[in-house]
Amino acid sequence: MSNTEFRTKEELIAELQKLIIEVNDLENMVPGDIAPDMPLFSEEGLGLDSIDAMEISTILRRRYHVTLDKETEDVDKHFATVASLAAFIQANSNN
Repeated sequence: MSNTEFRTKEELIAELQKLIIEVNDLENMVPGDIAPDMPLFSEEGLGLDSIDAMEISTILRRRYHVTLDKETEDVDKHFATVASLAAFIQANSNN
């Protein structure tokens, strides 16, 4: 199975949960700590910042061949949660 071929959205979400922990050095967390609908960039959620967003964006581009353009209006919507990132990847990846 290639990086963009997932049987279910849940499998992609699980992969993204692991990647977010690895990329952002969240060593005290496990994938299950990041709920699919948990806000990524607010204090009520993970509390990630713009540097974290750049790192996540880089890994998404390399691994899934999708680009989140920070200049578009929808970038905040796509980066809101793991579930919204998964939906963006599924809609924009070249399977």
